Amino acid sequence: MRILTWSIDQILQEVSNLENEVKNFKQELYKICWFMRGSISLREAYLMSSEDREIISNIVKENIETTKKSGLPFF
Repeated sequence: MRILTWSIDQILQEVSNLENEVKNFKQELYKICWFMRGSISLREAYLMSSEDREIISNIVKENIETTKKSGLPFF
């Protein structure tokens, strides 16, 4: 059996890293919900797989680029 022996500093750094991951995850979900204009609820976004979130994020990016190129209003 392997026993982890981290210092307090290592533990605090890991906690900070995990908090940042959670924040980034939430930000990704909120962006998806906002760009989808309510067609995906936050609850539904939380239930999506990482692959589904990635696909939707790519579609959003493509649509933003298309809108920029066409000169049509985005908002």
